[in-house]
Amino acid sequence: MAKITEPSLETIEDYDTLKGDKKKVVTWVIVTGLIIGALYVLASDIFTNNADYIPVQDPIKTIPMK
Repeated sequence: MAKITEPSLETIEDYDTLKGDKKKVVTWVIVTGLIIGALYVLASDIFTNNADYIPVQDPIKTIPMK
């Protein structure tokens, strides 16, 4: 019966490298995340209505304890 061992990081062929297709995928994931984040910030800035907010005039000075 063959001995089954777990692979170590040194035996994995693409450990600690970003080459070829793997590098392209990582780059596109990062770029896509940045674009989606920028679109979210832009949309929230456009569609947030500051006139809808109700100002609160009474600050809480002490918190009642039991």
